[in-house]
Amino acid sequence: MRSIWNGAISFGLVSIPIKLVNATENHSIHFRQIHLADGGRIRYRKVCELDEEEVSGGEIGKAYEDADGTMIPITDEDLAQLPLPTAKTIEIVAFVPADEIDPLQMDAAYYLSANGVPAAKPYTLLREALKRSNKVAVAKYALRGRERLGMLRVVDDVIAMHGLLWPDEIRAPEGVAPDSDVTVRDAELDLADALMDTLGEVDMDSLHDDYREAVEELIAAKASGEAVQPSESRDSGGGKVIDLIAALESSVRAAKKSRGEGEGEGEAESEEDEEDMADVHPIKKKTQQKSTPKSTGTKKSTASTAKKTTQKKTTTTKSTSSASSSKGSSSANSAKKQTSSGSRSTTKKKTAAPRKRASA
Repeated sequence: MRSIWNGAISFGLVSIPIKLVNATENHSIHFRQIHLADGGRIRYRKVCELDEEEVSGGEIGKAYEDADGTMIPITDEDLAQLPLPTAKTIEIVAFVPADEIDPLQMDAAYYLSANGVPAAKPYTLLREALKRSNKVAVAKYALRGRERLGMLRVVDDVIAMHGLLWPDEIRAPEGVAPDSDVTVRDAELDLADALMDTLGEVDMDSLHDDYREAVEELIAAKASGEAVQPSESRDSGGGKVIDLIAALESSVRAAKKSRGEGEGEGEAESEEDEEDMADVHPIKKKTQQKSTPKSTGTKKSTASTAKKTTQKKTTTTKSTSSASSSKGSSSANSAKKQTSSGSRSTTKKKTAAPRKRASA
């Protein structure tokens, strides 16, 4: 890898010569601007506003524009004479726990390579000290004409440096949070936790840029003259009002299904959900059926009530006709000992009518 900056790490009185190397690379696909009429490329040319002539890079310098529009020229020699101790040095100013660094401050990442054999020993010393302390180093350095803030940490066996934004470059999140007060129930949090547990962890190396791959396929197809088939767009559901609980439950089931986990459990859970819904929602239906006047239902309930009343009276008086079953005859014998013949006839009259209604 090609170094972009040479200097040294200042670690107290220890100086470690290093090379700065980019730790990341951009794989985005870049497009050119063209003239739609003839396909000619559109280029930007640097033209002086005074004489309207194109100017080459060697003729271009720096200037600061004052509030009134006055241009104040600043040369590279002017900047080189500034008392900047970090011009060629990464000056470590403190060692702090990594969680004290706000991720919002993270910027570009670099690898620090030991520059030469003499730098190997102090480089290794700093690396192992960072490992054992479980801390990161906060440093100041100068790059591309300005002083910057950085964080040094260990990645495998290499010291990496993350450029940091200055604290005053981080904007406060005012007006970003929802305006209205929203209350989240415990049941919703439980489902969110279940979804997080189901999704689990991911191998970061398995993640890739699907959009870039689609663009590459599109370019290859057009280059070979093939017809480009439009892809089906996936509806993200944005802007729709949804049932949060139902969405979380569906997300948990979908995540389990995609991982091939708990297929039986998912079916059981869905059956339980249906049973729970059956216990809750159809109650109103049953109430409506009872409250709805229906002639057939009334007759059946009246007949049933009459039948139960007849059975109770028959058991109490223990009397029945001689044409009844053996059970009826035994209860009639008991009734003879307790009641007179007059009461028997009265009981028969009372029980006769309900029997006809019950049979009807």
